[in-house]
Amino acid sequence: MVQKLLLKTLGINEYNPAQSVKNVSLIALGVLLAGIGLKGFLLPNSFLDGGVMGMSLLINITTDIPLPYLIVIVNLPFIFLAYSQVSKFFAIKTLLGIVGLAICIAFIEIPLVTSDKLLIAIFGGFFLGAGIGMSIRGGGVLDGTEVLALYISRKTVLSVGDVIIIINVLIFSVAAFLINIETALYAMLTYLSASKTIDFLIHGIEEYTGVTIISEKSEEIRVMIIEQLGRGVTIFKAKRGFGKRGRKDEDLDVVYTVLTRLEIQKLTNEIENIDPTAFVVQQSLNDVKGGMIKKLPLH
Repeated sequence: MVQKLLLKTLGINEYNPAQSVKNVSLIALGVLLAGIGLKGFLLPNSFLDGGVMGMSLLINITTDIPLPYLIVIVNLPFIFLAYSQVSKFFAIKTLLGIVGLAICIAFIEIPLVTSDKLLIAIFGGFFLGAGIGMSIRGGGVLDGTEVLALYISRKTVLSVGDVIIIINVLIFSVAAFLINIETALYAMLTYLSASKTIDFLIHGIEEYTGVTIISEKSEEIRVMIIEQLGRGVTIFKAKRGFGKRGRKDEDLDVVYTVLTRLEIQKLTNEIENIDPTAFVVQQSLNDVKGGMIKKLPLH
């Protein structure tokens, strides 16, 4: 009874020990990777990043307040936002991850890897992004920017991506004004490296693409996708409207399938062999579940 009450208080419907161990392990790995990026690359060379981490680094460089304290203090408002906007359990995991990162920076010694500015920006961003990405996989975050962006997007017409861009433009502008333009430019490069790494770890190399195929030879294409690619297919009943050959009023089947981006080229080659005039539309998908799609790596 006490366990059920505690889980309900934290916003957890069902406790899964194996999943909890996996989540904690991913967050711990994320903390270690982010620590390597910060202490092995960015901090010894006074480099910046974007997001809340960039704010903390900027304050640290301009005020000499210890970074471990700043990471926790600057993230606290975003943790409260996560508590109210996402879930209590998410906020707790985020707090533990951020405190873990602060402890890692304060007590774990990591030697300086390089003093080359380009390598610092690229690989410092890579390790920091890998840490944040692993933490997201574990159900928490090490940077509260996404939480703030989610909150603002719900209150305004701006999207999450728009808010993140605006926040980082402000951070880089302040860095250019208080420090110098070169530091701000390298900070942009670090942020790009980190964000690309986060995207890769969250979506994986097998990012999914939805493909809609309109063809008079839809049955042959359907069989090809099933037998040669081993993928599931959905058939939509449709009617032609207007195309290259003018208006047509006739029924046809529209083929829809979901593939990884590694399979797209093979699909388009096979469609070209079957029907060179087929109309093919591709759409990037954030994630999919069920059907014949295998799970994303590390998920």
